Amino acid sequence: MSLEILSTPKAPDAIGPYSHGTKCGDFIFTSGQCPFYPGTGEVETDVEKATKLVLDNVLAIVEAGGGKLENIAKVEIFVKDLANFALINKVYAEFFGDHKPARYCVQVAELPKNVALEIAATAYLG
Repeated sequence: MSLEILSTPKAPDAIGPYSHGTKCGDFIFTSGQCPFYPGTGEVETDVEKATKLVLDNVLAIVEAGGGKLENIAKVEIFVKDLANFALINKVYAEFFGDHKPARYCVQVAELPKNVALEIAATAYLG
């Protein structure tokens, strides 16, 4: 089984030596996405807008691999401040609707460019 490197102009450029994501068989693994706007790399600092932007970026990568929202099986969220948990959950619930992927959310000491959160996902196409 070969590994396909995923890239899309609908997600911001990587800020390091990694791809937007990889596809291996029926699985898509996204790299962690931060609240950077595609095309400009501008950082969104409002937590609710940042959460929506990051989820949109993750979904764009899943779609680049042939998936859709309903294929997302697991979401990993890293936040700088768990005090924002309720705001993130509100946007997350609106974004996913009735679809409920497995998820974890942890507070971390630092994130690239001092952003509020980073999100990665695993999707299953089978």
